[in-house]
Amino acid sequence: MRILLADDETRVRSALRLLLEQLLGQNIVGETDQAENLPQMVQTTAPDLLLLDWELPRMKAGLLTSLHTICPGMKIIALSGRLDAAKTALTNGADAFISKNESPDHLLKILQIIGIKE
Repeated sequence: MRILLADDETRVRSALRLLLEQLLGQNIVGETDQAENLPQMVQTTAPDLLLLDWELPRMKAGLLTSLHTICPGMKIIALSGRLDAAKTALTNGADAFISKNESPDHLLKILQIIGIKE
């Protein structure tokens, strides 16, 4: 599975990369800390999954719709430390929402649900 990471915190991207590459053997095709980079990156890398920080700087309304248009089969999991962001993220096109306060096991469960096996 091809995974794109989008989070403005380097330590979060590093932790996700470690978890996904080392534990699950998945392929990280790119990383960004800016929302405006996402359309080009999605077009270039054609990821199967985007892990997206819901508070990513300069994120605009309609971004997820645009990303799904560029890469229709891509799944998007929104990540946030704010639980109240879940409804907004899901309403705006995220396929799943994960709180950054959850344990890595929760992320692994969600990944299994959408088709990534350990």
